[in-house]
Amino acid sequence: MRSSLLLTLPVLALAGATALPALAQAPATPASPARPARVAGPGMQPLPLPGQARVLTLGEAERLLIERNLTVIAAQRGIDIARAQRLVASSIPPMQLSAGNMIGEFNETRYSGVRGARFHGPNNNVNIGLTAVIELGGKRELRTRYANENIAVAEAQVLDALRNQIFNLRQNFIAALAARANLEVAVANRGSLDRTENLLRRQVRDGALPEGDLLRFQASRVPFEADVTTAAQAYVAAVAQVAVALALDAAAPVPAAAPSRDATRVALPALAIDVRGRFDTAPDIGVSRGTLGDAVQSRPDVVVASRQASAAGANTTLAESQRWRDVTVNGGWTRTQLSQDLPNSSQPLIANNQFTMNLSVPLFTSRITRGNIGVAQGEQSASEAQARNALLQARADFATAWSAYEQARALLRLYTGGALTRAEQAYRSSEQAYLAGGRNLLDVLDALRTLNATRVAANNARSSYLTALAQLEFATGVDGLAPRL
Repeated sequence: MRSSLLLTLPVLALAGATALPALAQAPATPASPARPARVAGPGMQPLPLPGQARVLTLGEAERLLIERNLTVIAAQRGIDIARAQRLVASSIPPMQLSAGNMIGEFNETRYSGVRGARFHGPNNNVNIGLTAVIELGGKRELRTRYANENIAVAEAQVLDALRNQIFNLRQNFIAALAARANLEVAVANRGSLDRTENLLRRQVRDGALPEGDLLRFQASRVPFEADVTTAAQAYVAAVAQVAVALALDAAAPVPAAAPSRDATRVALPALAIDVRGRFDTAPDIGVSRGTLGDAVQSRPDVVVASRQASAAGANTTLAESQRWRDVTVNGGWTRTQLSQDLPNSSQPLIANNQFTMNLSVPLFTSRITRGNIGVAQGEQSASEAQARNALLQARADFATAWSAYEQARALLRLYTGGALTRAEQAYRSSEQAYLAGGRNLLDVLDALRTLNATRVAANNARSSYLTALAQLEFATGVDGLAPRL
């Protein structure tokens, strides 16, 4: 009876990462079970989704993010705003044209009498004036320089927004791949358990196996079923975050697919996208720690802070130019039609024309100027301190990311270098002990659970390593460190 049961146990040991053949085709000799061939690595195997989801790779997702991410688009509008402000700053103060006319007049006698009161229309009198501000101290050039500095800040902010959004996308994508790999393990385990249970039922029906072994086997399936639900929910949550980064509606209706028996048992809704990638890849960065540390000063947020300090310096220079007082020039022409009751002369007068020119200079502005300069200098000092702090924070981020990278690499090597092999060996040892009568079925199933837990932990180690690579690129601003899945 135990020999018959052993036909199914090696199949369970390989369920997490392999494609499983039908148990009806299992070999007749339990000592040398056939090892099924891989059809795809973790993160690439098809899932029984209930809808026709769009298959998405990381490279495609990054291209879509550049085109569609709303945070990046909003940052790009900041460049448009800064360029429009430069157009205003580089313009000379506009001249003002004024025109008007006198609407009425009256004459006053010595004894407070009023004579000759009348209303005047535009044809009787008119006055036209032109006012211009002459800026001194090169204020327009300094305003233009300050506006150009702000454009440089806005451009760096776009790069920083893109850096942050791509890192968030990579984090969520890797998390989705990890959840997908765990879901692949759980679904494959359940499929193997179904086939094993069917075989055990036939063994019980034929009298080759006691019913107690079947009942114990059925009771042991509960944790495996829970694994499917947990992995499915983690996958749905991670995919939803990927959709947000790409400005996609995670709850949009999905075209229906042909129903399958497996799809009805997997707790997965119809997903808009299905992420795919080589989750078992483990690239090496190929760059020294010192080189990456030197590159931190070119990180976009450090550049933003540096350019903001430079813009604050330009603003201080602009404030200092206010020591030069601007001159306002007013020119005007007034034409007034003369009253015809004036004394007669040899040449009758019909109108009076006057031309005026005024210059005005603001007085008592030194306190205002000193105050504005003090404000600008304070803002410059604050911006310079923030720039130094941004560089120190970037260095701290790099130190943290490098440590996480080294630890994740060591952990991944632990699993890929021996932990999985030892878990498989422990399972085979339990199997041999069961064959020799030294273990029972529950001991073998417990070893299987340990093997599956090790496989899930290996997936988590891969996820940590890939995330550490993305974190290292995010912390240094150096392209090409993040994995290409």
